[in-house]
Amino acid sequence: MSDRRKPFPFDEFEPRWQQLWDAEKTFRAPNPGDADFDPSKPKFFVLDMFPYPSGAGLHVGHPEGYTATDIIGRTKLRQGFNVLHPMGWDSFGLPAEQYAIKTGQHPRITTEANITTFKRQLKSLGFGYDWDREIATTDPEYVRWTQWIFLKLYHSYFNQETGKAAPVSELEAQGWSRSQIDAVRLAFIHEAPVNWSPDLGTVLANEEVEEWKSKGHTVERRPLRQWMLRITQYAQRLIDDLEPLDWPEGIKLLQKNWIGRSEGAEVCFQISTASAEASHAVEVFTTRPDTLFGATYMVLAPEHPLVAEITSSDQKEAVESYIKACAAKSDLERGDLNKDKSGVFTGAHAINPVNGQAIPVWIADYVMMGYGTGAIMAVPAHDERDFEFAKKFELPVVQVVQPIGDADWQGYTDPGTAINSGFLDGLTTADAKTKIIDWLEAEGKGTRRINYKLRDWLFSRQRYWGEPFPLIWNRETGEHAAIPESELPLLQPDMEDFKPTGDPRGPLVKATDWIAYSEQFERETNTMPQWAGSCWYYLRYCDPRNSNQFIGEEVESYWSGGGANPGTVDLYVGGTEHAVLHLLYARFWHKVLHDLGYLSTNEPFQKLVNQGLILGEDGQKMSKSRGNVVNPDEVVRDYGADALRLYEMFMGPLTEVKPWQMKGVEGVSRFLARVWRVAMEQDQTGEWTLSKKLQNVPCSDKALLKVVHETIKKVTEDIAKMSFNTAISQMMVCTNAFTAAEVVPLKEFTLLLSVLNPFAPHLSEEIHRLIGNSSQLAHQPWPEHDESALIESEIEIVVQVNGKLRDKITVAKDAPKEDIESAAQATEKIQEQLAGKTVRKVIVVPGRLVNIVAN
Repeated sequence: MSDRRKPFPFDEFEPRWQQLWDAEKTFRAPNPGDADFDPSKPKFFVLDMFPYPSGAGLHVGHPEGYTATDIIGRTKLRQGFNVLHPMGWDSFGLPAEQYAIKTGQHPRITTEANITTFKRQLKSLGFGYDWDREIATTDPEYVRWTQWIFLKLYHSYFNQETGKAAPVSELEAQGWSRSQIDAVRLAFIHEAPVNWSPDLGTVLANEEVEEWKSKGHTVERRPLRQWMLRITQYAQRLIDDLEPLDWPEGIKLLQKNWIGRSEGAEVCFQISTASAEASHAVEVFTTRPDTLFGATYMVLAPEHPLVAEITSSDQKEAVESYIKACAAKSDLERGDLNKDKSGVFTGAHAINPVNGQAIPVWIADYVMMGYGTGAIMAVPAHDERDFEFAKKFELPVVQVVQPIGDADWQGYTDPGTAINSGFLDGLTTADAKTKIIDWLEAEGKGTRRINYKLRDWLFSRQRYWGEPFPLIWNRETGEHAAIPESELPLLQPDMEDFKPTGDPRGPLVKATDWIAYSEQFERETNTMPQWAGSCWYYLRYCDPRNSNQFIGEEVESYWSGGGANPGTVDLYVGGTEHAVLHLLYARFWHKVLHDLGYLSTNEPFQKLVNQGLILGEDGQKMSKSRGNVVNPDEVVRDYGADALRLYEMFMGPLTEVKPWQMKGVEGVSRFLARVWRVAMEQDQTGEWTLSKKLQNVPCSDKALLKVVHETIKKVTEDIAKMSFNTAISQMMVCTNAFTAAEVVPLKEFTLLLSVLNPFAPHLSEEIHRLIGNSSQLAHQPWPEHDESALIESEIEIVVQVNGKLRDKITVAKDAPKEDIESAAQATEKIQEQLAGKTVRKVIVVPGRLVNIVAN
């Protein structure tokens, strides 16, 4: 399109309006304490999941959610709300560090350049952000408060009696020892199996493994000393507090499944080997203790600490080889996605506590240390994974549950009746569970337990481009300690060499001067993960320039709704890729800060909406490797920002997956051109002037008045429902009505511009100015529809002659039958049909038709 004439001069007025919004700070949200703050206004906090500023810049998939929140924000502002709609940058991360390693350029330089590109692109789309609140997780002042929050976690523990976080100073006052306190801190040190990439020189999160493996990097499992956050203490609250939130049920279910609450029993098995002088007690958690009589073998995680002790000499080589192979697999590869079951017999046997039978002990990669105790009792008759494993290795399968109905008992996992289970025989599954747990507790062989699949959050990374831990280590005692808050922020040292050394302490180990905190102490060299900054950024948006607090009390109270809302943010829009971890981690940090008295709400995000993916024109996910990425800069150049915004919302429901089509952009561009031409016309020289059809007169066309107020009503309702595509359809209907009108009443056309404004702000503001208005639509109250204009005072009636449609008439809705008969016979077309005939009968169906019988 760049080589043809533009249908309206969007390239002239769009940049001008963007500059005006910037200069006038049109979308600035005042805070309590500001001179222009109005405490009587309700607040509305609308938030986008902030982007990682990559070197590739935006593609057209990114602005979808941003456009949706902008429409909501602009509308709420005009409905009398104080709207907080901020934007910032999730700017730490491994990609920037890898680019720095390749180019030798400091990651801060490339990150800031990428932010400049992203910001330019967002501004070119006219989004109504309060840019005064812009933040980046890499800003030193932001790092300061991220580290400050970490120290709050470090200095806190979870009080089991109150169910809340509390300062460890409480424990110190009670005489707890240093080692006892360290064992319960919310931020603690632990040696944990991790996804270690030797060539990247860092730990990877489970969800990062496949991405970096696909790029040719090796990843292996190995134990490393890591900083962890005790999120498991919040497992039940993280489940319970989902209930009042306005989130998609699918997202709530994903969170619940990730946390993985299960009720059952912890059962004690004794393991012995031929060479061992003493047996080893191993605890096994099971949700089906009623099937204990069917446990025919036991499986330990390959990294279980007892494996080396119980493995027999003749199995040692096979076991060690298998453990090494497992080290190269991620948790995802080992979990439910792993259909090819593998394992090795240890040579040891365990005693089934209910029947005294010796059962073989295996190791297998589908059992992991992170869930339960790292050991399972295998009941192959009634567990699909155990059944597949037993079939492959020819292990015994004993039925202990009789299914309900005619279901096959092999691999049957639902409730039934206990059989082959001694004193449980004949009991239902529920009753058998109760009885066996009572028996285990009485015999000292087990206890009731609630278990969670959720694991503590591995918080260490071996990277340069991340927040350093504000911690130091005592060289003599090996004890860790926090640095004083007055020394925050602790920034990375300036380094020219960011390359990994293979040392699990990370590249900061090379900064020897920086590490040397004092003669007695040295700094921690691991850094925080990218998740750290994104856990709390929404809070800093509320008070981004506060140098004394991460958020002020009065400001927090206002933007959180005074604690009356279940969540601080009223509307949070983003992709489903963050459905679990980001949301879970942010909820955890928020709850800790709430417990410690810093926040008035218990949750961060009150309402959550996930926009659907926008695919390339080939129907595939947009990516540089596929060559199907559409750059928004090109769309803006050829069609304008309003056309891109409008098309993103017109493609279909916000939450659905949709393919990009340039023909669709052309279609909405034509619609915007029609709106422009209702008000403007072009003379022979190409100059645009006001249309002669546009007149400052009362609207005498009832049909036009009706469609205008129908449009106000529907657009208002559809914005509230985030049904943007149907709102646009209605505005198209209204525009067509104006196009067809001989006279366009100025007042009614302005009402169309008013509701179009959040969708196409540049075009609507420009026309609004050209027709003589000095103030912006952005400052005008949102219009309300006139219900009386929607009432049908007249109806259209079909007129038939001898059963065939011949004409239509318009009559008053309450017209008497006689008047309808007369009007029907009086039209010119009906007179022609009745010429030379005698009317025998006139049938009137009220509100529908008139049938004249004549011959």
